[in-house]
Amino acid sequence: MTSSPIRTTHPLLDLHPEVAEALAAGKAVVALESTIISHGMPYPRNVEMARGVEDLIRAGGAVPATIAVLGGRLKVGLTPGELELLATDKNVQKISTRDLPVTVALGGHGATTVASTMRIAALAGIRVFATGGTGGVHRGGTQTLDVSADLMELARTDVCVVSAGVKSILDIGLTLEYLETQGVPAITLGSEEFPAFYSRSSGFRSPLTVKTEEEAARVLHAKWSLGIGGGVLLANPVPLDAEIPAADITPHIEQALADMDALGLTGKDTTPYLLGRIVEITGGRSLDTNIALVRHNAAVAARVARAYAALR
Repeated sequence: MTSSPIRTTHPLLDLHPEVAEALAAGKAVVALESTIISHGMPYPRNVEMARGVEDLIRAGGAVPATIAVLGGRLKVGLTPGELELLATDKNVQKISTRDLPVTVALGGHGATTVASTMRIAALAGIRVFATGGTGGVHRGGTQTLDVSADLMELARTDVCVVSAGVKSILDIGLTLEYLETQGVPAITLGSEEFPAFYSRSSGFRSPLTVKTEEEAARVLHAKWSLGIGGGVLLANPVPLDAEIPAADITPHIEQALADMDALGLTGKDTTPYLLGRIVEITGGRSLDTNIALVRHNAAVAARVARAYAALR
């Protein structure tokens, strides 16, 4: 199979041949973000994680499509060389939806967040996306109005995001309230409680629950068939054997937040700093949990995508 990109009807979008063929045949495709590669994990574990996640999706009967912006082009599916560039090049910027026009216009490199990955996935015709944890309302958000663009994108873009819930460093209760206001179904797979990234328990009851990936796919089909636009957040609790219980992780999060405040960090620098600081504080345990939950989400997303493709 050739590794050169296939140009779609959109002049800025390049599909990897494997992705293009799957989409043309109506097969299951799962989008993957790239910020976790460039800004979420150290090298070389980021590359090992990315390749392992792609292999898991293929083993689950779907085609992986890791998304990024390289040289100003929207890439859907990456070559090994492109993946290595993302993992090692310090000039790769973390970009959300707001940053896409600038990165494209100036021909830059960008690692996509949940929000920008959703937008590019939708442009390519991909409806299921696997990530680690979703952004949300930051702690103190009622005063700072610091709300992740992930939530706005979920309100307007027709993509299902499979994650281990909202990141533990955020205000989960306010995030669930915000999603309800925006009409975004926040659904937990196999549990009545909404998960909190590192932990299976957040202390908040899940607004909605499905028992299986097939039920989740039926929800997607019903939602979009009814003309109800916007995305779906499918929360998939971290595997029990990889969990860091809330009682264990909470003091570490509080310390990382205090360290961040002392440095005066704000905006898009906060999440990468906090996740990295928590890795340091936990002696790498949180990184192992992060990798385990990303892999678990990818496997679930592959099954959801397969079931959804069958319904279509």
